[in-house]
This record gives sequence, C-alpha cells and structure tokens, in this order.
Amino acid sequence: MIRKILFGAILIIGAALALFFTLGPMWVERDMNQRADVELPAISEEAEALHERLIVADLHSDTLLWDRNLLNRSGRGHVDLPRLEEGNVALQVFASVTKSPAGQNYDSNPADSDTIIWLAIGQLQPIRTWFSLLERSLYHADRLVRTEADSEGALRIVRTRADIDALLADRQRGEQVTGALLSIEGLHNLEGEVANFDRLFDAGYRMASPTHFFDNEMGGSMHGLEKGGLTEFGRDIVRRMEQGGMIVDIAHASPAMVDDILAMATRPVVSSHGGVQAVCDVNRNLTDDQIRGVAATDGVIGIGYWDGAICSVEPADIVASILHVRDLVGIRHVGLGSDYDGAVTVGFDTSELAVITQLLMDEGLSEGEIAQIMGGNVIRLLRDGLPEG
Repeated sequence: MIRKILFGAILIIGAALALFFTLGPMWVERDMNQRADVELPAISEEAEALHERLIVADLHSDTLLWDRNLLNRSGRGHVDLPRLEEGNVALQVFASVTKSPAGQNYDSNPADSDTIIWLAIGQLQPIRTWFSLLERSLYHADRLVRTEADSEGALRIVRTRADIDALLADRQRGEQVTGALLSIEGLHNLEGEVANFDRLFDAGYRMASPTHFFDNEMGGSMHGLEKGGLTEFGRDIVRRMEQGGMIVDIAHASPAMVDDILAMATRPVVSSHGGVQAVCDVNRNLTDDQIRGVAATDGVIGIGYWDGAICSVEPADIVASILHVRDLVGIRHVGLGSDYDGAVTVGFDTSELAVITQLLMDEGLSEGEIAQIMGGNVIRLLRDGLPEG
C-alpha cells in the first residue's frame, strides 16, 4: 500500500512538474501580455500608403523575456518578426529584463526578491541564468544572435551607425529586413562590477537604463525605497556608456537620478517608454521640466501604449501624449516606445501600427512630421549615439 501511495505521489509530482515546465511559462505570458478589445479607427488608403513609406522604429519591447521563437507568428504577446513586417517596423529595440520584485508596483519596491528566477527555471534556461542577472542578459543577447542567424537575413542586429545606414539602404532597395537593437532595463545586471560593462557591450547591448523597479548600485529608481540620485559607481558607468556608444535611458529613474543624468549628459539621452504627466498624472511619467531636460540633450521621448503611460489603452491618448511633447519642446524630440510584451495590456499589437499614422494624419500633421514621430527621430538618435562602426 505504501509503495502504491509513493508511486501515486511521484506521478502527481511528475505531472505537476511537466505542466510547470511546458505550459506554465506560456500561461504566464498569455495572462500578462494582452490585447484589449479596443475599437480601432479605419485605416484610409492614404494613411496605409503613407505608413508603407515610413521608417518605423520602436524604442522598447520586452519580448526577449518570453519563451517564443521570434521568427514565427504567435497567438501570444505583441511582437514577433511576422508582425513587425506587417507593421512595417524598420527597427525594434529589444530590452533585457533580468529582475522583477514580488508585488511590483509604481510606488515603492525593495530589491530583495526576484520573480524572474521562476521564468528562467520554467523556461529551462541554462542553470547559469538562474542565479546571475548578468548571465540572464548574456543569454538574452545570445538568443537574439541565434534568431538573427536563423532568419536568413530577415532580422539584423544593429550595433553601429554603419549598421543603421546599411539597414536603411537595404530597405530602400526593397529588401525585407528588420533591424534589432539590444537594450538593458536596469543595470543591476552589472552585479556591481565595472568589468561586466565590457561584457555586456561586447554582447551587443547599445542602450540601457540604470534602474528598473528598485534601487540598485547605480542609484535610485522612481519605484524604489530611497529614490536617490546617481551613486559614484553610477556616474562612472554613465560616463563609460557615453564614451563607448551606449545610449543612456532615463526610463524608471528616480527624479534625483534624472536630474543627475541630465546634468552630466554630453550626448543625447532617451526616455525609451512611458508617458507625460500633463496627459497621464502617474509617477511613471515625465514632468514638463524633465521633458525639457531630455530635449536639451537633443534626446527623444518614447511614448508608451499601456494604461500606466497614457491612463488608457486608447490610441487617441498615445497621440495626445505625442502632441504634448511636440507642443512643449518640438517634434524632433518624440517617438514611439510601446513597452510591448512588458507585462502590459495594449490596444493593438505591432502589426497594427498604421492606426497611429492614421490618427496623426487626422490631427493634420504633415508627412514629414509623421515620419519624424514614427521613426525618424529614433533613427537620428541612434546614429548620434552609437559607435561609428
């Protein structure tokens, strides 16, 4: 009888583990990255034709966090190569998310928990990623490199200005190629070691935010406990980023850290994904003074698509935020920063980006202005900030 009970228990445990490793990560993603039932505007032939002529670029997605083959169209999430191609996206920034605190919120989070370890284990990632934030980012970079190799030229990682120029030239000749740029969401993956900066740069990372949802060795997060400015370690890394050609991203930084970064910036600074408090009064979003500060570096503010950024999931509120930045500091300083696949609900996925083109046309913007917003400003930022190559 005892043997039968033990055997039954082993079978139950085995079945539970099988579900955890096979279906668990998929269920988590399906629950966390949703598309709301939003009525989208009809796309006119004129808007469709214009959208196909644009160079579209998105400053932030968290797609590498999830266990999907980017080359295949998925029924989950918001981004994959087929949908990028349908949305005429020329360049997508892919962020490496390495740590998320339990009970994550916008107001106050300690740094002593790590929920992403369960994704790493559930996705059967290499054991080295289970307990090292650095190794998680190196794994994300390796995944994108392998995806590039398997894409037969359809996906191309961008690391230099020369890569940007080649990408645009090939698209101009009619080649179906999409650029990908590696970014880091929170430099806690440095694990407090300056030497790890070179490892991440060599792996292809070309943009990074110092903090994510908690304070770290770099300084304070707007969602952390202390919310302080840059530490001496943080200042050192920011200088290395600017000197080496890695773009500094103030998304998630505390107000004190934003002030410190803008005060020392010698190159354009980006706010990769978020909103503006004038439209959506959430601490996640930028004040008018911070918007002016980013613009003073000749930087770009990427507008997100989820409720924390625009206080809804309606495309019209994305456009309202875009227009606020334009009216405040000029059209040169605003772009797209979706936060696709970032555990968010949005009104449309990347294949449907023409809705933004349509709404900008409806607001009376010229083709040149729309081209700047939809990607031109981001491309200019990258050409100014990346190594020459």
